Amino acid sequence: MLHKDFIRVLYIDLTNEEYRFEERRDLFKYLGGTGVAAKLLEENIKPELDPLDPAQPIIFANGPLSFVMPVCTKVVATFYSPHTREYGESHAGGRLAMAMRFNNIDAIVITGRAKHPEYLVIDDKVLFKDARAMWGLSVEDTGKILRQHTSGSGIRSSMRIGRSGENLVSYAGVNVDTYRHFGRLGLGAVFGSKLLKGIVIIGDEPVKIPKENMKKYREVYDSIYDTVTKTDVMEKYHAVGTSINVLPLNEMNSLPSLNLQTTRYEHAENISGERFAKEVLVRKVACSGCQIGCIHIGQFRREFDDGYEYETVNVSYDHELVFALGSFVGLKNPEEVLQLIDVVEREGLDAISTGVALGWATEAYKRGIITIDDTLMPFEFGVLQNYMAAVHYIATGKNEFYKSLGKGVDFASKKYGGQDFACHLGGNEMPGYHTGYGSIVGFSVGSRHSHLDNAGYSIDQARTKEEDIVKKIFEEELERNILTSLVICLFARKVYNRDTIIKALDAVGITLTNSELTEIAKEILRTKYRIKEKLGYSLDQIKIPKRFFKTITLNGKLDEEKANNMVKEYKAMIDELMK
Repeated sequence: MLHKDFIRVLYIDLTNEEYRFEERRDLFKYLGGTGVAAKLLEENIKPELDPLDPAQPIIFANGPLSFVMPVCTKVVATFYSPHTREYGESHAGGRLAMAMRFNNIDAIVITGRAKHPEYLVIDDKVLFKDARAMWGLSVEDTGKILRQHTSGSGIRSSMRIGRSGENLVSYAGVNVDTYRHFGRLGLGAVFGSKLLKGIVIIGDEPVKIPKENMKKYREVYDSIYDTVTKTDVMEKYHAVGTSINVLPLNEMNSLPSLNLQTTRYEHAENISGERFAKEVLVRKVACSGCQIGCIHIGQFRREFDDGYEYETVNVSYDHELVFALGSFVGLKNPEEVLQLIDVVEREGLDAISTGVALGWATEAYKRGIITIDDTLMPFEFGVLQNYMAAVHYIATGKNEFYKSLGKGVDFASKKYGGQDFACHLGGNEMPGYHTGYGSIVGFSVGSRHSHLDNAGYSIDQARTKEEDIVKKIFEEELERNILTSLVICLFARKVYNRDTIIKALDAVGITLTNSELTEIAKEILRTKYRIKEKLGYSLDQIKIPKRFFKTITLNGKLDEEKANNMVKEYKAMIDELMK
């Protein structure tokens, strides 16, 4: 907790509808965010049980800099992933970190299973509210009800799942405050397994900086604020957003398209960030405590009845969504991409996994591996209406094929065939970069199989020498363990160098040296790998699908043996760390 020497943890038991607070001094050394969430997961996970067993925990944690320093806006969730069946970690912004801070909550541990669908209201106490009337509703409709039927003064943040989470789709996500998400690795399915439809957190306690710290705090805050707002270090995130990457990646043969059959998409200009900004962008939104406003909102018209009856729909978009629900499935203009994003959002699915699953299914259909008896309609790259229907079928488990597709491309390709062109790494669907060894090795070995674990794609774009790639991946993962424990938005990673981090922590009463931060980062990574080992995971299990070696990258076509040797090199570094 801010200016205290403990982490204040709220424990919630859904089965018995009980809760308690604990002040955990032993967790203080893990800082917050990723560090605290990983340690609490290690304490509470049940490796011998299924990921969706009621005894499995959901963990949330903010950090010591949450809302008190610029762009420290995220909350970290950890859980036993039903998607990869190993360590699960996801991050979300919105108002959640602020609401937790104003409620004096540093971390939350949720276990058990409700007797019937419920949602939680966390204010000065925890209320267990009946959600049976909301079960089966979309994310959008659930959000409306939560806003209308929860009262209380202060900052409010809401989380909720859609039909995909209720139906235990392994890559169902959790929507946070409409435009943010705990997207990857299936937290929504864990919510669904607990009959937990949503959570509302309300906080109204002021954030107090001790008078003796105020001068130092203002100096550090103002310095960071000026860097964020008066330099160009974060300008691109506000101007066009991350979708500004579409055209450069396409030009460098790195934009995954048509199920990674190519990395140059002929319609890239039509779905570029610049085209989105000119044709559909209506506003920009920021997470609470952020001065940038990187959340870009596009708008389209949706027909809701015959006779030319339309409503306008606002949808957030970014590079990963434009890739997964655009170039990867062959859509050709911003309005089509927004319509597909909208369906994915309403059903509560992870957008990346959904798009990659649809890409694999389309190629499998064209090859005759699956048939219309499976898909119930023809699959063709670029046919929006069929993809929209398929998203509903995935979310509701329409038939055996869609239930299988709802477990990801690794599972579906093992069952039906087509493993060579199933674009996943470590069981998690690929992100929007195919830049070289850094991207595929980094994504494979990352502790949660996320491109944000170590930014291997960025290492490729820096034209790093091949012999240095693995070392860079390892070092970057350590560094990001610090950033995500504080919890700093990774878009601000160039703002928060080690010197700035040390000053920011000192300003809120935490004194650490550079070497101590490195040791904390190492212990966090050890914690993650202890969890992974308990769950039976080993880096020896990594098998990179053939498609990644068939398609050209920024660095040409990749050699499979060389990539596998890099994985072995990384494993040796982890083995040394764990001694």
